[in-house]
Formats: sequence, C-alpha cells, structure tokens
Amino acid sequence: QVQLVESGGGLVQAGGSLRLSCATSISILTINAMGWYRQAPGKQREFVARITSSGSTNYVDSVKGRFTISRDSAKNTVYLQMNSLKPEDTAVYYCNAPWRLTEYWGQGTQVTVSS
Repeated sequence: QVQLVESGGGLVQAGGSLRLSCATSISILTINAMGWYRQAPGKQREFVARITSSGSTNYVDSVKGRFTISRDSAKNTVYLQMNSLKPEDTAVYYCNAPWRLTEYWGQGTQVTVSS
C-alpha cells in the first residue's frame, strides 16, 4: 500500500557529497516516522537516520555532523544529505516507513565512496 522509491546514489570520492531521495506514494505527514538504513557488504543492516512527523531527527553516531535527514511534504519526499563522505559509508541505502503494522522498504540505492 506504501511505495517507497530511493534515488540519488552513485559513486563519489571521499570528502564528496550526495543527496538521497525517498519518494513515497502517500503523504509523509501520515507516516509517524521515516528512516534511512544502510547495508554494507558482509554487514548487517544498520540504522542511519530517522525523522518523525513532527520533524524530530536522530542519527547513528558515525554520521552525526555529516548527514542531515529532511523532508518536503509537498513532494512526499524524505532526503538524506550526505557530506564529507568516507569509504566506510559505502553501502546500499534503504528507505523505511512503518505504516499500519507493516514495515515498508524501498529497493535501495547504492552509494560507493572511493578512496
């Protein structure tokens, strides 16, 4: 019932920036919280950032000061601005939205940071 489509991934050099987008099929204001997760090769999927319907944000310690999660309700889109990227940030990034007892996930977008 909820479609999530990530975009904006790509290949960048260390120190560069990318902005990921998560477009939703319903108003993001009806979703209590949306988050970004990532999964690197050989690693478990980990929480990266979250934004609530009230605008509160949380981040994993490793990205604090470098990543910013935001939203544009008019576009039903959540963003993840990633600055000062490090090779350790290389992963597939997934958008997540819990809605009506179901966890919805996007297809993922690849972020590769070269040394």
